[in-house]
Amino acid sequence: MFRELTLLLALGLATAPIAPLPAAAQDGPLRIEITDGVVEPMPIAIPDFFGDSEVAAKIRKVVADDLTGTGLFREIPSDAHIARPGSFAEAIAYEDWRAVNAQALVTAEVIGSGNEISVKFRLFDVFAGQPQGDGMQFDARAGDWRRAAHKIADQIYTRLTGEAPYFDSRVAFVQETGPKDARIKRIGVMDYDGANILWMTDSSSLVLAPNFSPDGKTILFTSFDSGFPQIRVMDVANVTSRPLTQGGDSMAFAPRYSPDGRWIVYSLEKGGNTDIWLMDSATGAQRPLTSSPSIETSPSFSPDGKRIVFESDRSGTPQLYIVGLEGGEPERISFGEGRYGTPAWSPKGDMIAFTKQLGERFHIGVMRTDGSAEKNLTESFLDEGPTWAPNGRVVMFTRVTPGGNGQPRLHSVDITGRNMRPLDLDFAASDPSWGPLMP
Repeated sequence: MFRELTLLLALGLATAPIAPLPAAAQDGPLRIEITDGVVEPMPIAIPDFFGDSEVAAKIRKVVADDLTGTGLFREIPSDAHIARPGSFAEAIAYEDWRAVNAQALVTAEVIGSGNEISVKFRLFDVFAGQPQGDGMQFDARAGDWRRAAHKIADQIYTRLTGEAPYFDSRVAFVQETGPKDARIKRIGVMDYDGANILWMTDSSSLVLAPNFSPDGKTILFTSFDSGFPQIRVMDVANVTSRPLTQGGDSMAFAPRYSPDGRWIVYSLEKGGNTDIWLMDSATGAQRPLTSSPSIETSPSFSPDGKRIVFESDRSGTPQLYIVGLEGGEPERISFGEGRYGTPAWSPKGDMIAFTKQLGERFHIGVMRTDGSAEKNLTESFLDEGPTWAPNGRVVMFTRVTPGGNGQPRLHSVDITGRNMRPLDLDFAASDPSWGPLMP
């Protein structure tokens, strides 16, 4: 039975029910099977949304861009459509959509009232001739229409792939301007697709390696305000920051939050030696996790908060190691050729992404947490610094072009190695940190 389901954007607005449509029986839900093999994109029809023509057209485009951007969906051009419903409530003529080989169909209606909009949508399994899941309604401020679009796309993506959503999320990054030997950097926050950029810092001092908190409210980063690297924390809403570490005779950098936000793990250099340290985010109390004459950096928490993967050259070349929250002897997990660095633990907990230098080429790769099933996803002059989408399905990273005028650009790739694509930004950027799903 087609049930009405309402999902708010946590903006305090009310919703209206969506009337049910008749459904036909089928053996199982329409679903894309995602494997390491070749995936034929699912043909999906997304006719013009009903309602306010300007806002509806913008929302429809974002939904289509989100879905086709995954490489898993192919939008059927509107000029191939035979017909479309006369209204959002009208019954679907499935035979018209089967004729153009659509497997899935999305219909939606956008109703505006002053500074508020209401967006209703339905997803249909064309071949089975029935709705795919429940209808939904999203209410939001008019200025948040992009979030409503991402929410719709997330629901469609989840229903048709079985994967968790990730479109309604943000990425912190570093914008880079100027020549390579005198780069000017500032931290920004944007939607996962590069829209709605907010600048968190100016260009008065060097900033590096932003990292979103688990709730998306704060960002850790490395600042050179004092002339030496130290860790600061930024309140995203208020765009204000404060120091977490002080200068003195040490340098602190590469901070990362634990999944519950209680701990901050980072690298601390003292007297020429760099180790992994742990800080209580509430009290500021600090203690070392490693004690070695080697250089140890780029720590990243496991999703359960019990282990930390990091980079160390204790074996002679940079490799990946895992240590428990209480310290102890780290376990080496990387044993392939080349130099490993910048590990990032998947939100699913099953894989670790990393940077690998092999000869004169760089790769973004993934491996299981015990070091098995290592796989390179990319290869270029310089790829580095992977960060995971909230659903653990996509990795974003920095790719630097060669030459004296080479520039860093943000790219993303599926963990199968497919669908490599640059982010649509008109400036150089690096150091991405993918934040959580928005509330």
